[in-house]
Amino acid sequence: MSGIRQFLARVRAAAAHDDEGSVLPLTLGYGVLALVVVLVCADATSLYLAQKRLDGLADAAALAGADGFVFDVVDGAPVASLTPAGVRSQAEAVVADVGTTAVLVDAGTPDGVSARVTVADTWRPPILTLFVPDGVPLESTATSRTALR
Repeated sequence: MSGIRQFLARVRAAAAHDDEGSVLPLTLGYGVLALVVVLVCADATSLYLAQKRLDGLADAAALAGADGFVFDVVDGAPVASLTPAGVRSQAEAVVADVGTTAVLVDAGTPDGVSARVTVADTWRPPILTLFVPDGVPLESTATSRTALR
């Protein structure tokens, strides 16, 4: 019986020494994982804000393009109609005044009363990580209507 007790004592002693220091690699692994998650979340937030800024620029350019109308008189009533050249010139002025790297892709009028503007830019992550691509193309299209009352 004492042989079994000695064997169990040796097994317990060996098991007590096996998990020595095994918490440190686990803690370091979780620390690295937490750091990667924080960095990727920061990049995702930056991407979201860049898209929202581009949406705002497209909205402003479309609104300015809708102001590029010409007055016509049809059957004695004034009518405001848009021309593709007028929309483009107004939208180009807004995009140029903003001073970003955004470019005007397309500006025109599909129906003579709506100004449709498309702008594009490239997003670069503020924090470079292995999990986020460098240089994501962004594009935004906005439409604005002109009305004469």
